[in-house]
Amino acid sequence: MPHASSRKTSSRRAPMPELLRASWVIARRDFAAIIFSKAFFFFLLGPIFPLAIGIAAGSIGGQVARDIDKNSFALVMDAADSAAALKARTSLAKQLGEQRVPVLVAVQTDAPDSVIRSGEDTRYLGVLTGSLAEPRLIGTKDEVERWKGPLELLVERAREGDSAAPARIATRLVTESSGSVEQGRLVTAQVGQALLVLLTMLLAGMVLSNLVEEKTNKIIEILAAAVPIDAIFLGKLFAMLGMAMIGIACWTSLAFVAILLAANGLPPLPMPAIGWPTFLALGVAYFAMAYLLLGSLFLGIGSMASTVREVQTLSMPATMGQLVFFFLASFSVTRLGEPIELVAAIFPFSSPFAMLARAAQQELLWQHLLALGWQAFWVLLLIRFGAKLFRRNVLKSGGGKRGLIAGMFARN
Repeated sequence: MPHASSRKTSSRRAPMPELLRASWVIARRDFAAIIFSKAFFFFLLGPIFPLAIGIAAGSIGGQVARDIDKNSFALVMDAADSAAALKARTSLAKQLGEQRVPVLVAVQTDAPDSVIRSGEDTRYLGVLTGSLAEPRLIGTKDEVERWKGPLELLVERAREGDSAAPARIATRLVTESSGSVEQGRLVTAQVGQALLVLLTMLLAGMVLSNLVEEKTNKIIEILAAAVPIDAIFLGKLFAMLGMAMIGIACWTSLAFVAILLAANGLPPLPMPAIGWPTFLALGVAYFAMAYLLLGSLFLGIGSMASTVREVQTLSMPATMGQLVFFFLASFSVTRLGEPIELVAAIFPFSSPFAMLARAAQQELLWQHLLALGWQAFWVLLLIRFGAKLFRRNVLKSGGGKRGLIAGMFARN
């Protein structure tokens, strides 16, 4: 009779307070076991090895950033001068290459200064205005110094009959332009996404290995006889998340020291649209959601695997799929509001990466609260699904053993 009553009790769904209390017990148990183990020190040394990969990825990201950079300048001149300048630009681009000659976009306006500050519809680094006889360049100091020479060569080519006189462009500096601000925010978005996926892939696999180890030692079946499966999965997830946060805090401290030592050799990271404090807070929140999403998926995979070989076989598609979702979010970073970017922001496994990029480029805060709630819903859904798989593949297949263990708990 204890056997039957215990099985009936463990099969019913626990109330939410009891579920949370049991999850806290499991989380505290796993967290203490990991933090006070000798292996945790070596875990903290783990990022040293993928650091070389990160440097290589940074160089690739720099190349992508250069490809994103359109080097567009607004051309505000009369129709004849604009046509001559555009024709000269085409000729120079064929001779020197597209990346060495800035793109000119003819704009009709009576206020050239307002063009580079006109908001989301423009992506200009500066404005070439005046006339071919007396050209003027409006832009930031960095962009003026970078592109003044090529633009003077372009103006000189556009002048018909005055090739003997070198062109000289008068300049006027502004604090920032819409193009330079957008490109800076793109850099911040790319760096944030790269760090997020690196930390997620580095840390999420520990959930899977911990579950398989306890399945092999039959510990998980003893726990399942005492507390609901949902509580076991939820507790393990948050224990691993707490461990990951401690690791990130240690690595962040080391990175901060390294940045202070190399302060003069590192370029400043452009400020995100939402501001640094909010951006960093959202970065932590989106890492937690990305970690919990992938970890809950790995828990479901672990419920179907009984050996390390099966774990490797089953987890590889999930890992590769997560990389595909990251590439989707990275590809859509320059396409805000387009269908592919909306898909990346809504799909749960790519949503943390896409929404972090939005935080770097847009000031709206409500969309992040909505996204975090949506991602939390999927975490709970995946935990419930993984627990169902665990009951079906482990506990039901070993019903006699589970009943025996449950009976022992009931008698005690």
